[in-house]
Amino acid sequence: MSSVTKAAADVRWIVLACEAGMGSSLMVTNFLKKKVKKAKLGIKVTHSPVHDIPAGADVVVTHAGLADRVKQVAPGAAVVPFRSFLNDPALVKLVADLSAGADVEGV
Repeated sequence: MSSVTKAAADVRWIVLACEAGMGSSLMVTNFLKKKVKKAKLGIKVTHSPVHDIPAGADVVVTHAGLADRVKQVAPGAAVVPFRSFLNDPALVKLVADLSAGADVEGV
C-alpha cells in the first residue's frame, strides 16, 4: 500500500485513530488539539476508533502498531504513526510542518 502526501493548505481535519477509543489515545488527541490551537492552524482534531475513521480525514495520526490497518481503512489520508503517547517527535513534527506550510508525508 502506497503512502499519501497532503499539502499543508489542504489539511483541514486530523483524526487520531486508536484501538478502542479510550484512555491514552484521548491524551494524544488533547495534546494535538492544544498544539494546533496554539499554532493557530484552524484545523479540526478529532478522535476515532480505527474501524470508524471518517472518510473526510486528511491526516490520520495513530500508534505505529496500527498504521497498516489505518492505511486500509483510510487510503486517502496521510498516515502519521507515533510511538510515545506524549510529546512524540512525530506529533511535534506534524504541527511544525503544518505551521511552516510543509507537506505532510504519510507512511
